[in-house]
Amino acid sequence: MAIVFVAVRVVLGFFFVVVGAVKLTDRISPELYAEAVDEFVKFADVFPLNDAGAKLDPMKYQIVVGWIEVIGGLLLAFGTKALQEVSNIILSIVMMGELYSFLILNEELYLCLPSACALGLLMLLLYVWEQDRKKQKKE
Repeated sequence: MAIVFVAVRVVLGFFFVVVGAVKLTDRISPELYAEAVDEFVKFADVFPLNDAGAKLDPMKYQIVVGWIEVIGGLLLAFGTKALQEVSNIILSIVMMGELYSFLILNEELYLCLPSACALGLLMLLLYVWEQDRKKQKKE
């Protein structure tokens, strides 16, 4: 069973690396990069801290999220246990922010599926790690 969760962790890490890389450069897929630029223009408008006067530059926002996903994905796939957990939590927050943005913008629900699935798998990994930690304390 442990091998299944290792596989989920590594595949999910690669998913975040690819998705983050698409946000950073148009060399992978110009169409997906252009779509990401359009999304981040909308995301910057509904960013929760806008009410506090923090207006985001959509391109900087996209670059920051892209790097968080690339680095977080690499750490999730290949980092130490502590780095995996930290990257998992940070990536979970990013996915929650993406879901929040999609819902506030009243986008079609199918657009939320990749984020929701990724968040669900990240939460599953955190749950499994916590159960493993509890099991080790009992022994």
